Amino acid sequence: MNIFISGGCKNGKSYFAQSLAKMQAASGLPLYYIATMKPVDNEDQARILRHRQEREGWGFTTIEKGTGIGSLEADFSGSFLLDSVTALLSNEMFQKDGTIDQSAHLRIADELTELTRKCSNMVFVSDYIYSDAERYDTFTECYRKGLAWIDRSLARNCEAVIEVAYGRVQIIKGPDGFLDNIGGLEY
Repeated sequence: MNIFISGGCKNGKSYFAQSLAKMQAASGLPLYYIATMKPVDNEDQARILRHRQEREGWGFTTIEKGTGIGSLEADFSGSFLLDSVTALLSNEMFQKDGTIDQSAHLRIADELTELTRKCSNMVFVSDYIYSDAERYDTFTECYRKGLAWIDRSLARNCEAVIEVAYGRVQIIKGPDGFLDNIGGLEY
């Protein structure tokens, strides 16, 4: 099953997503972690280290893919966790040379939709950054709107949509009994 998870920063989405991906691979499928974050500071390095430590011993093969997600090559019969859509868009949209690709979200949404067609066991993680009333600069608003575009596309194309907020898991969309199937996950 393809699953989209959204929620606030540092609310346990990644750990929960790891549990879901591991559950999907229980039948002996290969287990992949698609890491999209390109660290830019010590906080990013610490977050990457924490995520690596959390998944240590779980059987994940890590694929570093911060850009060009459409060219991902893997055994698509496996189970995948892509963490995170938020970082992927940032990497694609804000270039090192200072230019901004304001249409990156369109390409990424198409590439992620194609991944849902190639792989039937994919968990996508994204940050929910839409609820504050703060006014941001033009480029930040462009980024927020682009992420919303991608998130809506994933919500349409995934069989299950989950929100993780304040450590609470809420099923927004999913097949009958889906909640029962995830009840025993380590979280």
